[in-house]
Amino acid sequence: MRQHIVLPLEAVGMDAIALVGGKSASLGEMIANLSEAGVAVPAGFAITTKAYYDFMKHSGLEQFIAEQVATVDYNDIVTLRRAGQKIRQAISSTRFPRELSEEIIDAYYTLSQQYGQEQTDVAVRSSATAEDLPDASFAGQQETFLNVRGPVALIDAVRNCFASLFTDRAISYRQNFGYDHFSIGLSVCVQKMVRSDLGASGVAFSLDTESGFKDVVVINGSFGLGEMVVQGAVSPDEFIVFKPCMQENYVPIIEKKLGVKDKKMVYGESSDERTKIIPVAKEQQQHFCLSDSQIMQLATWVRGIETYYTGKKGRWCPMDIEWAVDGLTGELYIVQARPETIHSRKDHNIVTTYTIDHGGETPVTLLKGIAVGDKIAAGNVNILFSLDNRLINGSQFKPGDVLVTEMTDPDWEPIMKMASAIVTNKGGRTCHAAIVAREMGIPAIVGCGNATEKLNAGQQITVSCAEGSDGIVYDGILPFREEQMDLSKLPAIRTPLMLNVGSPSMAFQFTHLPNRGVGLAREEFIINNYIKAHPLALLQHRQLNDPELSTAISQLIQGHADEASYFVDKLAYGIGKIAAAFYPEKVIVRFSDFKSNEYFNLLGGKYFEPEEENPMIGWRGASRYYSPQYKPAFELECKAIRKVREVMGLRNVVVMIPFCRTVEELQLVLATMSEFGLTRGQQGLEVYLMAELPSNIMMAEEFSVYIDGFSIGSNDLTQLTLGLDRDSSLVANLYNELNPAVQRMIARLIGVAKQNKVKVGICGQGPSDFPEFTKFLVTQGIESISVTPDAIIKTVKAIHEAED
Repeated sequence: MRQHIVLPLEAVGMDAIALVGGKSASLGEMIANLSEAGVAVPAGFAITTKAYYDFMKHSGLEQFIAEQVATVDYNDIVTLRRAGQKIRQAISSTRFPRELSEEIIDAYYTLSQQYGQEQTDVAVRSSATAEDLPDASFAGQQETFLNVRGPVALIDAVRNCFASLFTDRAISYRQNFGYDHFSIGLSVCVQKMVRSDLGASGVAFSLDTESGFKDVVVINGSFGLGEMVVQGAVSPDEFIVFKPCMQENYVPIIEKKLGVKDKKMVYGESSDERTKIIPVAKEQQQHFCLSDSQIMQLATWVRGIETYYTGKKGRWCPMDIEWAVDGLTGELYIVQARPETIHSRKDHNIVTTYTIDHGGETPVTLLKGIAVGDKIAAGNVNILFSLDNRLINGSQFKPGDVLVTEMTDPDWEPIMKMASAIVTNKGGRTCHAAIVAREMGIPAIVGCGNATEKLNAGQQITVSCAEGSDGIVYDGILPFREEQMDLSKLPAIRTPLMLNVGSPSMAFQFTHLPNRGVGLAREEFIINNYIKAHPLALLQHRQLNDPELSTAISQLIQGHADEASYFVDKLAYGIGKIAAAFYPEKVIVRFSDFKSNEYFNLLGGKYFEPEEENPMIGWRGASRYYSPQYKPAFELECKAIRKVREVMGLRNVVVMIPFCRTVEELQLVLATMSEFGLTRGQQGLEVYLMAELPSNIMMAEEFSVYIDGFSIGSNDLTQLTLGLDRDSSLVANLYNELNPAVQRMIARLIGVAKQNKVKVGICGQGPSDFPEFTKFLVTQGIESISVTPDAIIKTVKAIHEAED
């Protein structure tokens, strides 16, 4: 019987997984239910599992396959490779039953006619029946064949898809998850190719892949066919879009990171070479693969797909999606969509942190890359360039070794599961190595550039993904701590607890902690780590006659219109990520507060910074913003804040003025802000004052007239109240936030602020370090306490005790 051998994609849905597998079922579901919402999916057809079972019955290979699988020692890669190769060869050399091939070929010609072609180009994708189920992700375990044209090539590709159910990685994967090798059928999805070889393609997730943060769409992309992104052959562009602000004409793109897209996969020129890899012109490499409008269109579709599947399943269903832009028409398409299977099952009440114990010494950093996960692992370096049998044997790759390689693909999974960590030269956060490492729960650092050159076989290293978006490879085996917290067991408190967040890359990871927003986000961290240049050097480097500086700045600003937009964009993205992470709670962003010696160390800073005897009490904070020398740079800071609030829609951002000595100076800063489009009260903008000078306390009544809140900076307040340099070891023993003079200052400010109906909180280090200081603040009636994330647990307990 021929019924149910071939079905058009629009005729299948998620209720047909047993018949057509997860991939085809999901595509059919979207065509039937999301087309009216604008989601474009290329047409195609599904070759059902009946074809696979009929093929296997016709071949008589089941007994042979069972015998070969039985010979595998899963601790010996060689036996796995030998058995897999024999099985695949047997399937690939088996004649395809004529009655099956005729129906498949008829469906192919019908699809070709739909596009007005005699023979169209198609993608032939394996679609396993266990794929994309909630308890296992079989995605990527079987093969995909691109740019297939003609009936002969199509039947060969289908047969090879059947064979790929027994790739080494698929056999090993099913063994790991306890699946019967013969309980899983294989469907094949045949889909019209999108000419992304002339455009762009990539992947998108409806959550942050590292932290599981729900409110963003993360997009990775590159030029050409999408295999380059999935394989990790390039470091892709990355875009992050904040879901809650995707309306009211906002463009909440909170991250745009230019990748290294030096090559791309395009159509080949013969049936023997369906695809080929070619270099990308240097000028094109400096451009993002998607425009802002395309980013927003794709993000809208991803959010819509997630919403649809969440409603259908009755629970949150984040999605893992592949997309493509046709270079001939400019049209965007969704070519795959499947449920994400890691963070959707995670219990976010259980927080595990990893910390390296440096022992007071600075460890030697060997190289950096993109961190995948948040764990730490150590082991011996094992460098592999291929899976050739000569390089793989029982004695050469040992469990616990650190796999170091150019990049991985699904064939590497049996080796990857033995590794304690993975380090690759290439790849981005959504490449194969990253996806598999997350699934296996091992740390990985991808996109290092030259790991295979800088590391030596047998070298002992520590791989840390616990220090932000940068993964770091340290020399030697370093001790580290693993601590687990159950947030559900923390006591309830009344005093709002906020977080001090320095790194935008860590912000999403902190959202699971109990908090009421961010009490301090420092611009200088973003400037130092993301912008990496003095703002005035960016604006004026051409007048300095310093070719080296100009070359360095030209490299920095790739992907941006000019130097000013580079500063504004990078600062806005950094602030935007923090603001999005804690939306709609307040995020208090402090304008830059570098000292002159710190600004001096930035790229080009030596041309613009004075030499001061004591920078700690010199030209810093508010005194810079209205000064003719720094004012052009402060304009950029204001533009970045405006972009975050007015373009991205993150109106929860509050600005804070640091180190403001007098009321007159505050008035000058407010006037300068208004000159640059930031006026207190307009569009709900609140302005806070960092209360860190004795003058702020003694003149609190007068300052209160011009601000919406005080945030106590206990670090500077302590040093200036006690008249000591907090950086000096000679008087360090006198530095103490618990000193009665400091506490009287704070008590007075809290009282005045309340009397004048102005908010008052604290963001200094004191509460993070001293639980007794926290108790003092609570008894005085502080309205919020902001601490570093590592101090959350002890601060909650201290507040609870004080409130009782």
